[in-house]
Amino acid sequence: MSVLVTGAESVIGEQLVRALVADARVGHVIAASCARRPSPFTPTARLTPLQLNLASARQVHDLLFGMARDLRVEVVVHLAAHPRAHARGRSVRQVNVEAVRAILALSHRHPTIRRVVIKSYAEVYHVSSRLPVLVTEDHPLNLSPGAPQYIRDRVEADLTACSRMGLANAEIAVLRCAETLAEGTGSQLYDYLSARFALRPAGFDPMINVATVDDVVAALELATHRDGDGVYNIPGADTLPVSEALALWGTPTLPAPGLAIAPLYRARHLLSGADFSYGLNARRMHFGLVLSGDRARDELGYVPSCPVRWPGAEGGRIG
Repeated sequence: MSVLVTGAESVIGEQLVRALVADARVGHVIAASCARRPSPFTPTARLTPLQLNLASARQVHDLLFGMARDLRVEVVVHLAAHPRAHARGRSVRQVNVEAVRAILALSHRHPTIRRVVIKSYAEVYHVSSRLPVLVTEDHPLNLSPGAPQYIRDRVEADLTACSRMGLANAEIAVLRCAETLAEGTGSQLYDYLSARFALRPAGFDPMINVATVDDVVAALELATHRDGDGVYNIPGADTLPVSEALALWGTPTLPAPGLAIAPLYRARHLLSGADFSYGLNARRMHFGLVLSGDRARDELGYVPSCPVRWPGAEGGRIG
């Protein structure tokens, strides 16, 4: 079996590619990295690295009906998405949404692709005081037209994949992953915890669930080898209140009125380029969200087993 991985230059993509190359069940891996970033791979007999502009429908087509067809790729694992919360515009949407649409449409008529695995996000879920904190796959999604593009794009890409399940020739699996708490993953929580100090809404201490790169990669590899359509929550091993996460990270914290926090973090972004957006995370910082992993356990065999190495608990900081 040959596998194509998009977003291979990302932290998760690089580790997944190396895991697949080491997997005796996989004959060949195509590692497609963003065209603007250097590939972290060296070609081998079982690994072909290349650079790909996912915003170009022509390049996506030529890859799938060129090299991917010649190497008889059976599974596509699509990881690529713009990581920056403040990124906006048509070019960002092309990477976040149109690339998913193109890959699914081309896979439908592809002679060898039988399965597409899409990495989605826990952020697609709607968070509210009126909804459960423990979230299953049928929990409402955030369909608010006023949501930031970061959220709207991820919801649209997720729904695009879900709407094709059972209708496409290729199987489709959507993995809604808990936030991966590691540098270089685009994690909003990583940016929040890594600051010199953190503001949190006074009177609120919601539960959060976070994952490690190792666990997300393990879930993606399991989904690569499974059969059938499906949507799966991929939780991490750590579920804890925000205050405990801050303490374990070693980040000083200051409670503040919720209405005052958003403009302060906007100013931080403008002054330093830091990516954490309180507006994007406000509901989660008030009400919390924890993924239920029952379906992933029962159907994929995934159980989170790699807890976060909290730097404050180890006497040091990361990054």
